[in-house]
Order: sequence, then C-alpha cells, then structure tokens
Amino acid sequence: MQNRGLVKFIAILFALVSIYQLSFTFVTNHYENKAKEFAKGDLTKESRYLDSIANEKVYLGQTFEEVRSKQVKKGLDLEGGVNVMLQISIKDVLKSLANNSNNAVFNKALADAEKVRSGNETYLNAFFTAFENESKGTVKLSSAEIFSNRNLPEVNVSMTDAQVKTVLEKKVKEAVESAYIVIRERIDEFGTTSPTIQLVGDSGRILVELPGAKDIDRIKNLLQSTAQLEFWETYKVEELAEFMLSANEVLKTKVTTSTQVKDTTAIVKETSDVDKLLTGVSKDSTSTQTEDRGPLLNLMLGFGQEGSPVIGYFNTKDVEKVNEYLADPQVRSLLTGQNRYARFAWQKVKKGESVAQLMALKGNAANVAPISGDVVTQARDDYDQMTGKPVVSMQMNASGAKAWEELTGKAHAQRSNIAIVLDNVVYSAPGVTTGAISGGSSSISGDFTVAETKDLANILKAGKLPASADIISSEVVGPSLGQAAIDAGLMSSIAGLLIIAAWMLFFYGKAGWYSIIALGVNILFMFAIFTGFDVVLTLPGIAGIVLTIGTAVDTNILIYERAKESLREGHTGEEAVKHAFSWDGAMSAIVDANVTTALTGVVLVIFGTGPIKGFAVTLLIGIATSLFTAIFITRVLVDRAVRKNRDLAFTTKTTKNWFTNMNFDFVGKKKASYIISSITMILCIGSIIFNGMNMGTDFVGGRTFLVKFDKPIEPSLISGDLSDAFDSNVEAKVFGNDTQIKITTKYRVEEEGANIDKEVNEVLYANLKKYLPVDLTYEQFVNTNEGKTIGILQASKVGPTVAKDVKTNAYWAVVGSLAIVFIYLALSFRKWQYSLGAVAAVAHDVVFVLGVYSFFYRWAPFNMEVDQSFVAALLTVIGYSLNDTVIVFDRVREYVKGKTEGTFLDVVNQSINTTLSRTFNTSATVIVVLLVMFIFGGDSLRGFVFAMLLGIGVGTYSSLFISTPILVDTIQKSAEKERAEALAKAQEENQNQEEIV
Repeated sequence: MQNRGLVKFIAILFALVSIYQLSFTFVTNHYENKAKEFAKGDLTKESRYLDSIANEKVYLGQTFEEVRSKQVKKGLDLEGGVNVMLQISIKDVLKSLANNSNNAVFNKALADAEKVRSGNETYLNAFFTAFENESKGTVKLSSAEIFSNRNLPEVNVSMTDAQVKTVLEKKVKEAVESAYIVIRERIDEFGTTSPTIQLVGDSGRILVELPGAKDIDRIKNLLQSTAQLEFWETYKVEELAEFMLSANEVLKTKVTTSTQVKDTTAIVKETSDVDKLLTGVSKDSTSTQTEDRGPLLNLMLGFGQEGSPVIGYFNTKDVEKVNEYLADPQVRSLLTGQNRYARFAWQKVKKGESVAQLMALKGNAANVAPISGDVVTQARDDYDQMTGKPVVSMQMNASGAKAWEELTGKAHAQRSNIAIVLDNVVYSAPGVTTGAISGGSSSISGDFTVAETKDLANILKAGKLPASADIISSEVVGPSLGQAAIDAGLMSSIAGLLIIAAWMLFFYGKAGWYSIIALGVNILFMFAIFTGFDVVLTLPGIAGIVLTIGTAVDTNILIYERAKESLREGHTGEEAVKHAFSWDGAMSAIVDANVTTALTGVVLVIFGTGPIKGFAVTLLIGIATSLFTAIFITRVLVDRAVRKNRDLAFTTKTTKNWFTNMNFDFVGKKKASYIISSITMILCIGSIIFNGMNMGTDFVGGRTFLVKFDKPIEPSLISGDLSDAFDSNVEAKVFGNDTQIKITTKYRVEEEGANIDKEVNEVLYANLKKYLPVDLTYEQFVNTNEGKTIGILQASKVGPTVAKDVKTNAYWAVVGSLAIVFIYLALSFRKWQYSLGAVAAVAHDVVFVLGVYSFFYRWAPFNMEVDQSFVAALLTVIGYSLNDTVIVFDRVREYVKGKTEGTFLDVVNQSINTTLSRTFNTSATVIVVLLVMFIFGGDSLRGFVFAMLLGIGVGTYSSLFISTPILVDTIQKSAEKERAEALAKAQEENQNQEEIV
C-alpha cells in the first residue's frame, strides 16, 4: 500500500487526539465521585461541592467547569433528568399581531388551522391555508381590521397576501426566538448541569433537556410560566449598608458561623464607619478572611462603590445561602419605612465568572413594577453613532413612554439606576445621563459585547411576548434507572466485543488479531468523536455502538474472504492482499453495502427525533470509523505481516475448508420460497389489519408511568383503580419484574399546563398510595433522586400533535429509506432490477417484523410496543438486509462479466454460494451480539433488540431466497444476452493473446 507512513501518522495522531478528548470524561468522573463521597447522599452538599470547584484549575490548566463541558455527554435515559418539548402558541402570536381582531374570517382560520394541519406542517402555514379557504379572496391579510394595525406597522393595506405572509413569518420567528431566549435564561438561572435547549426547526417548538434535574413540578412550572419583564428603581449601596450590618448582627445570634470561616473569602474589615465599607471589590479577589465576621459578612467579598446600585459582592456558590439570610423574618423586620418593601435581586452572572452582584429594588405595597415589559414595542441591538460601541435601542408605546419619562426623570435627579429585570434577575441596571427621556425611545449602553446586546434586545422583546409555552411532550427518567441502563449497556458491549474477538480468532487465525486491533481503535475513535462534537450518548446510542461492534468486522470479513479466494487461485500472499483491497476485490461491495446503510442513517437523522436521531448519529459515526479502521489500520497490519513472510492464510486448521465448494441450488428453490413467503406475508398482513399493533404513546399520544413498588403488585388491580380514578381506560403491565408496573393512559393528555400534569401526578399518587410504603410522601413519589427505588422511575407524556408528527416522520423515514436506496442501487448497478430485488426483500422483512409484533404483543413477557425505538430498529433491519443483499448482487455483477462459466442461473447460484462464508460470519456475529444485548441489556432495550434479532434473521433469509429469485425473474433474458456478449468478448481476447504468443 502506498502512503503507508502517512496512514500510520494519521492513525497515531487520531489515537492521541482521541485519548486526549476522552481524558476529560475520566477527570470529570473522578471529581464527581469525590463529590458523592463528600456528600454521602446529600444532593445539596454534592451540588455545592461541585460549584465550589467550578472555577478551580483541575486539569491541563483548565477549570473543572471547562473540563466537565468536554466530557462524553449522556442522554436522559442514561443520566436521568427531564426532557420537555414546549410548543410556543403561534395562534396567540397571530392574535396579538392582529390586535385581537374580531374579524370572523380571521378567527375562523385560527380555529381551523389546527384541524387542517397535517403532520410536520407548521401552524402558520396551516393558518395561511385555512385563511385562503375561508376568505376565498374576499378579505386580505393586509386588511385594516386584521394585520394593518398599530401593532404591526410593517403592514399596510396595499400589500398583497404574499407580502404579508413574509412579514408574519419574520414576526413569528422573532417571537419564538424571544421565547427561546427567556427559557434559556431561566434554565441558566436554575443551575442545571449541561442543559440542552434547542429550537426545533420552524415548528415553533423548543426542546429542553435537563440532565440530573430532580424537582419535576417546579421545573415544569418554571418552563411554562409567563415571562415577567419589569423596570424598577434601585437603591444605592449607602442606603442599605447599615441594614446589611444590622442583619449580620441579628444573624450572629441565630447562626453558628464557625464552620463557614474556613471556606470563605472576603475583603471587608469591621468598622463602624459605613463610608469605609463602600470601597467596592475586585472580582478576582482571593484574599482570605480568617476572622469570624458573622454569617453575612463572612460570605461577602465587599460592598459596592458609593453611589452604585450594587449592595454587595458574593461568590456565586453562596447566593442561595444569602437569599435564605435576607428572607429571614427577623432580618426583614430591620427594613423600616418605605424600605420595608425592598426587593433583593441578583445581577445576571456572565459565563465564566464566579462573583455575583446583589442589588435592591425599590418595591411598593402592591409589589407592582413602575413599568412592565408589555409597553415595549420594539427592541434591537445597535451601535452608538458616536463611540461605535454595541448598544440596545428600545421603543415604548404611548403609555409606556409617559411612565418612562417620569421614571427616568426621577432616576436622573436622584442619580440612581433603573434595573431591567426578567424573572427577578437583573439583566442591566443603567443610569440616566441626559435627564428625563421623553417619547419612549431610549438607548441602553454599557460594557456590552455584540452577543450581549442581542440577548438583551431579545429579553426586552420577550417582555411583550403574548404567546404561551405549553408542554406537548415530556419524559422524566430517574437516575437509578439511568445507571441500570448504563450498567446493562456496558455489560452487553463488553460481552459482545469479547464474543466477536473470540470468533474472529477462531475463524481467521492470525488475521483475526488485526481485526481486533482495528476494532479497538474504532471504538476509541467513536467515543472521541462523541466528545469532540458534543454527541449525546443515549440508550439506543449504546445499542448502535454494540451493533457497530457487530458489523465493524464485516468489512474485514469481506476483505479476508477475497484474500482467501485469491490464495486458493494460486496467488502469492502479497498479490492476494492487493486484490482483496482493490475495487475489483472487496472494495466495490464494501462501498455499496456501507453507502446503503449510511443512506438509511441519513434519512433517520432527517426525519428522526429523540432516540431515533441518537441511534442514527451513532450509526453514521460507527460506519465512518469502521471503514477507516478496517480498510487502513487493518491494511497496514496485514501488509506488515506479508512483508515479513508470515504465514497469513486467513484461516485456521479447523475453518480452512468451511464453506468451500458449496453448490446449493438456491434459485431452484424459488417456488418453495415464494410460497412460504407469500403465506407468511398474508398471515402478517392479516394480523396487522385484524389484531392491530401495540402502538406506543409516541404514535397515539398519552401518558406513561413506570412505577416501582416495594412488593409484587397485580397489574389488574392497578388498572382497575386508576381506570375509575381517571374515568378512562388505563393499561397496566408488568415491566421487567413483578414489582415494576408500566401504566399508560390518555387521561387529560390534550390539556396543557404544568398544573394539569401536577394534578395527574396527584391523582396517581392518591390511588396508588395503598400499595406504597406508608411513609412515602408525594414529593418522594414524583421527584427523581439518586438511588431512588420506590415511586415513579420514569414518566412520559406525548400530546396528540406531537404523536401525529412522530407518526408522519416514521412513515417518511421508512419510505424515504427505500426510495433513496432504490435510486442508489439502480445507479450503482445500472439496472433497476437489482433495486427491485433489494427493495422487495426489505419490504418482506419489514412486514414480517411488524406481523410478529402484531401477533405476539399480547403474550410477550417483554415490551413489544411500536414506538420511536422500534422504528429505529426497523430501519436498522432495512440497512442490514440491504447490506447483505448488496454483497450477493455485487458478486452477481462480477460473475456476469464473464469471470465464471455457466448460465445466468448458474452465475446467481455461484454468487450466493461463494458469499456464504461472509453471510454466515456477519449474521452469526451480529445475532450473537444481539442475543447478549437481549439477555443482559435491560428491560428498556429488549423490545428494541428483539425487533433487530427478528429482522436480521429474516433479512439473511430474504437476501438468499427473495431478492435473488426476483432478480432472476425480472432480468434473466437481458442478463443472458449480456453474459453471452461478455463470454464472447472474453473468448476473443483469449484468442488474440494466443495469436500474439
């Protein structure tokens, strides 16, 4: 092989980079384990421990927070936590933009939009369609009674519907982005580790994943509550400094502070002169306070500068404790007069900083802000024309402009500041330099970056956001369930790897070692890519890794089989290796097989969500790393062995003659296979039609709870009790063992709101309480905790809208895969008959798997739901079946060109027989690995793995007895002609060579 040195260099470089990337995961695990040991089960102490070291340099000059951000990220099914899909109400946005129009056509279109919306269609497009159907050209979107109003100055009555649609699309996008910003800021303040917040295309949906989150009801309420943007006057530090000192004295009598002193930094020294305290603080101050100053001053890094709205500086890890101190009734009683309404709030902490700034807002008896965010009509990031620095421009409506003039005038006279507050977090507290601001137009300047001005502008726009954010799907996974999944996945992965390694050594001898080395490098590369590209590892992702382990050696098997054939034909070892790695050898089959599988993976990424997409990403990464390691790493090792004249026969004494001289008449059995398959397909389709499928909530909507009890429970009792309580049918099944019950219901699934979800949880708890330990509280039953063994281990909700979209995506994923593969194979093999044979075999496999699930789901001892994971398994079956069929077809294509004797039927039979070794090896390794996963992979994986086991078994059958007979029946005449021409050409070439000789 040329460029052998370059390949070695790249491989070593990749390996070093991979080890470097993975090292962050090991370091993070080390410190997290230390935190667990320190906390001894106390989650608050554990969290505070990790917060305390967040900015300490722990590895290669990087802080713990930086190191933790680079670890392999685990999905909720492995980490535990909450996954929520929020739907921003585009209907509310449109109503607001239309100034709550009473136009009958407009309101009818709003109502009809949801009814006519097809799967994956946005509400906005559905509204456009409904409006056109209702108005029939009689009313325009730009009508004065619809969108040509003061809320939407961009629209005028002369505009066409197409022009208005463009404006509306822009405004709706801005509204969704503003909601996204608000939710992102809330999550940041919530303090969850490594959260995921993503806009889902143009659907108006926002995906939120919070690994490790525990307080479920609080989280749901936090995500759905309306944004509260407010403008408040602030106190100056000198106005509340005496209060802070007095509060500290009061707390001295109530709190034992000796344990706080060791871990506290401060720069304040006791003095009775308040003015001496107003000296500010350096944010990187590290001087140590050794004297016990009292609970509050021990935590304080310093007071703000005189005249500043900053009351004091504190470490971010101490914010919660400071809030607790300031909320103490005895401390609050120290605030007198107008000060008694003071509201304490913290300024938004910039990323990477560890110092928090405490501010005090001038509250009032009604606790109502002087100005609320709904008066803001426009906000945008801009640049100061004089200085060129980033600023935020803001415009208010008439009522807001009047209040703003009064508020800014007062702030200017008193030389105080105005705080811009969202959800009680201060995002900016500018002073007023030019006197009272009239007209409602203002420019907010400060030490801003461009990104910060964009965020602040979005925050201001979000203050007037009329749209609600409803949870349309959610999933809660307990950490104990996640750890069990990790353990099961790890065990099955290791077992699968060992089995494959043993088999490769048994079947291929010394060459098997090279496959094992390549496989080890492949796994290393995969995890490094996960880390480097922030790929989230999920339970289906682990299944994808295990499947990759099973199929990674397939490329090596193809190469080794080709090399064996060349050796049997009398070629030298070097010639055999060169031929095996050539396009005429194994490479054409390898490329076609992997491209078809990759195309299936790409379709999964496009149409898949959640577990489907996670599985697809893992599969695509696995294909890429497997090809590199199998082709290049193995080639370097094999070439080295051949150059050193080692006995590299690609066999062992036991397996030397396995699958040689096979001559089974596969095509001759086509009538029998047609009959068997036709009967099977009729039975499967009949079962699907009359028996139906066990459709999961992913496809039909509903609520699912996995509840763990402390003793075995009869599912029928649970079903009966909850059916009465929910006034609807409730399905209860044993899941895994008889102390775990999976409960499914459609009770109030179409109703949105955190309060609805909480009510459902409360009803569930009330009716299951008699089966639970007497001391188990509602919070313990609902919330997730480390080591939780009783109560809700997992919960999910899928609204009907999401279910419809998921069903549509699944349909297009399957159909899209078949269509794309049909086109690719037709182009690659230059004949549509090859595509027809392959797609027919795949369709046969899909119907078979669906039929088995339809027939047996009522009696199976494990979950046989048709959900997103099942679709991922089905598409894996498609990829595998195509892979197997393509290998046979590639050999047919080769033999048709005259490289063997006999008729076209003989060619097809020889093609199947000569590829049996590869078919057996690949199928056997994958099936054994899947069996290991089925046995050890845990309850949540069994249904997923069983679908793949069925599919790969039937896929092997169909590639031998379905695809090739269909190919023969559709192409035989033209193939015979092509073959005759190829043979004649080959004979002519031989005669010419003899004449030359």
